[in-house]
Amino acid sequence: MNMTKQKVFEIIVPSVAITRSIALTLANLLETGLILLLEGNLGSGKTTFVQVLGEGLGISTAITSPTFTLIDEYTDGRIPLYHMDLYRLDPAQVKHLHLQEYWRGIDFPLGIVAIEWSERLGMELADYLKIELSLQKSDREEDLDRRLIKFKAQGDRSISILTSLEREIILTS
Repeated sequence: MNMTKQKVFEIIVPSVAITRSIALTLANLLETGLILLLEGNLGSGKTTFVQVLGEGLGISTAITSPTFTLIDEYTDGRIPLYHMDLYRLDPAQVKHLHLQEYWRGIDFPLGIVAIEWSERLGMELADYLKIELSLQKSDREEDLDRRLIKFKAQGDRSISILTSLEREIILTS
């Protein structure tokens, strides 16, 4: 039986502005060595979330989706950000990328690893923060940007970050 500690926090956000605010708040809490797993359908906001995280980390370079480059490295912020997109790959292909080198901190400076389409990663991680984004269907025009953000933390460091994020969101609500 797996006894790994986990924490889940879900929030429905009514607008892109509030989603941005949550991503900026998270960026201020991030520490080197954290792995962020982003999941959601096409257009759910994964890349936008990473762009705002980068902004919050002080990255001045424009962050784009690495769908075709697979990995983009941003090192001009307070913490390096390694942005990966596994959309075009299957798990057998992913293992040949040796992505773990990015969170080991030996071949690359330790930073934040943000992986879009992380369900294709094909490996177990001990400590991560998963961010699942999903648009909430509505016929009302004012609800078109409404989305559910589900955070799932596994491991002590990620649970600590998520606990702090949840506290910050509740305090500013």
